[in-house]
Amino acid sequence: MKLGVIGLPGAGKTTIFNALTQGNAPTGQSMGGRFEVLTAVVDVKDERVDALSAMFKPKKTTYARITYTDVGGLKKSEQKGSAISGPLLNHLAGLDGLAHVVRAFESNTYPHPDGAVDALRDLEALDIEFLLNDLFTVEKRMEKLQEGLARGAFKDNKAAAQAELALFEQIQEALSGERPLRDLSLSDDQLKSLRGFGLLTLKPQLIVFNIGDDQAKIEYEARYGQTAVTNLRGKLEMELAQLSAEGDIESLEMFMAEYGVAELSLDKIIRLSYDLMGLQSFFTVGEDEVRAWTLKRGATAVQAAGTIHTDLAKGFIRAETVQYDDLVAVGGLSQARSAGKLRQEGKTYLVQDGDVINVKFNV
Repeated sequence: MKLGVIGLPGAGKTTIFNALTQGNAPTGQSMGGRFEVLTAVVDVKDERVDALSAMFKPKKTTYARITYTDVGGLKKSEQKGSAISGPLLNHLAGLDGLAHVVRAFESNTYPHPDGAVDALRDLEALDIEFLLNDLFTVEKRMEKLQEGLARGAFKDNKAAAQAELALFEQIQEALSGERPLRDLSLSDDQLKSLRGFGLLTLKPQLIVFNIGDDQAKIEYEARYGQTAVTNLRGKLEMELAQLSAEGDIESLEMFMAEYGVAELSLDKIIRLSYDLMGLQSFFTVGEDEVRAWTLKRGATAVQAAGTIHTDLAKGFIRAETVQYDDLVAVGGLSQARSAGKLRQEGKTYLVQDGDVINVKFNV
């Protein structure tokens, strides 16, 4: 999963990025609209992986991973209707989801670029930028489809072109009404057909209000589908993350207790991201490796096999499956087989979070 940390200049994106990645990238240095990306890959810590590793004692233990990118270069349009373009748009289009950092803290050291802090104003400003960008893309595609249909350019696949035009008319109506595309109930086939257009409001979005250490949380109800909201004390969370990276657990626990922090921002954002994007984990185990894999909820056994390796999906025979809780309760795979907990599942089996899977295949 690749998640982009975005926000307007001065929002504290890099502070939140450091909190999520235990990094120490320089903060307080707004790029003023210049495109720049910082990238870090972090493990998705999972107690189930630790327990399975203790059980099987493999040569290698591999956690699921998330790639975070701190995306600089977003700003409010200087003229109405301008679109995001170039390398910035290409990068944003390649992300699976967005963590939109919104400034809600006051600071004399780093005054707000607009003179006053207004979190909801800033949130709406960047949302509108993305809406305008998508509207430009959609109307450009509609124009091409309409012209092609008028001159008979789609005579071999006219029905498909008409269906695509109808879809784009639907999403144009939503965007014109300032409704992001993530709020529409689109089918899997429709989503697949839109994949190559880099539509930004189609991406799941986690709104992160960056508040001060002693500031009350911002109460904001997500208005659209595939949108979640959280508050983080960015500066404090960055400092806690750096204590964690240094292994100073005693100081970390003391400060977390003092400030009432129940879990580190990394763990919280990962959990929210998995829920927001409809993701789950399954596991493979053995003497060589215990590994966690990330999979969409509702995915089948053969799709899980393909996540591990395309050859496993091509030659799929069956999936030997046991739930994590059952495996831990009986103490091992042979015990799970004896207890009737190890099941033989076919291609259409819907994988559940916590499934431990061994794919049988033939190529």
